[in-house]
Amino acid sequence: MICIIICYFIYKIGLVSTKSDQDIEAFLKINGAIAQKRYKFSQVKEMTNSFKDKLGQGGFGAVYKGKLSTSFPVAVKLLNASKGNGEEFINEIASISRTSHINIVTLLGFCLEGRKKALIYEFMANGSLDNFIYKRGSETIASLSWENLYQISIGIARGLEYLHRGCNTRILHFDIKPHNILLDENFCPKISDFGLAKLCPRKESIISMSDTRGTMGYVAPEMCNRQFGGVSHKSDVYSYGMMLLEMVGGRKNINAEASHTSEIYFPYLVYKRLELDNDVRPDEVMNTEENQIAKRMTIVGLWCIQTFPSDRPTMSRVVDMLEGNMNSLEMPPKPLLSSPTRSESSS
Repeated sequence: MICIIICYFIYKIGLVSTKSDQDIEAFLKINGAIAQKRYKFSQVKEMTNSFKDKLGQGGFGAVYKGKLSTSFPVAVKLLNASKGNGEEFINEIASISRTSHINIVTLLGFCLEGRKKALIYEFMANGSLDNFIYKRGSETIASLSWENLYQISIGIARGLEYLHRGCNTRILHFDIKPHNILLDENFCPKISDFGLAKLCPRKESIISMSDTRGTMGYVAPEMCNRQFGGVSHKSDVYSYGMMLLEMVGGRKNINAEASHTSEIYFPYLVYKRLELDNDVRPDEVMNTEENQIAKRMTIVGLWCIQTFPSDRPTMSRVVDMLEGNMNSLEMPPKPLLSSPTRSESSS
């Protein structure tokens, strides 16, 4: 019954152009069993020292470092006063409050005072994954070992598997990307930012979507064109696959400053290197074990980004492929799309 109520409110809020605080308050009242603590805005201001230490900026708002009265570190997302806040606020609370998994970030509390909205999460000491995988010109980045990257890829896969199969209601994230993967002090990955998430009954494989949601470069083809197939949990699999290829390649799959008519489609480039048995990371000297890890992640990533959803593995199968015998992995078909999928960016 609770799941039906949650889905109803997300559906209702998604239909109106002006998000109503009354709708949000009604949702919170009906779902009174939600365990997260509600804070006053004055308390949020105090815990962040008047928003002194900014950790990052996203499409829906800025994130600040804070401390609870127990000196426990937290991350506070202060939502922008934009028309999208009502839906994101509901999505975050409805989704994360129903989860409990080592690879899903924990929502500790929230604030709702009129247009002032904030979400309080556990603090992740190592920030987001993108800080460790993208090369920014001559700028040096903190490096992760290939074993670290491999374990992170497995952790994210397990988190997604839990969202798709481990909850009473299936949760589709719709914005899996390195920026939304947080790393704790031990580099354990945690999926965050459920602002675009959608809940659906586990028995339903295809869901109805009136809009395209996600970030350019990670959006599955069917999100933009239903001729490729229906929108489902396989859309998250596609996003995960693109992220996996970025982790291996050390670069974004789309160069926003490049001409898309002349740029080689990133997955196609990765596939050609794999097909020719070349190093998937030609700019780095790697030993045999590291090459095997990179090759395994590449093969799995290419399976995940198959154009048609029916050709992609489930996240359960992805976990098996990452952890199983390397010799049992089959070479995936060549990527069909010749250019990156375009979509509205959520960040």
